[in-house]
Amino acid sequence: MSAPEKERTQASVGDLMGDVTRDLSTLMRKEVELAKAELREEATQAGKAGGMFGGAGLAGFLAVLFVSYAVWWGLSNTMDEGWAALIVAIIWGVIAGGLFVNARNQARQLRAVLPRTKQSAQEIPDALRGR
Repeated sequence: MSAPEKERTQASVGDLMGDVTRDLSTLMRKEVELAKAELREEATQAGKAGGMFGGAGLAGFLAVLFVSYAVWWGLSNTMDEGWAALIVAIIWGVIAGGLFVNARNQARQLRAVLPRTKQSAQEIPDALRGR
């Protein structure tokens, strides 16, 4: 029997409880560190993606604006300007409705936040039971 094993077998209940408490405290501290690291990683990625979406959104808006003016102007050569504007507005209303429905469906499919932390936190009770 090695020295640490011999010490463990001769340790008091108080010493063993102290070891368990210390180990549990370390485990919880590591879980919090894991959660913080995951949040930092996700926030960094979300920030970069958000900036790119913002630039793409501005460029897309300008393109859509000028294409809409061009369609309106083109239609106004064959009909009254008011009716041409109404047709362009209805087209954009249909597109907006389709995008809304698609966005709502995508929002329902978002993945869970902090997947690794959630998984390891669910394993803690089994680890405490010795499984």
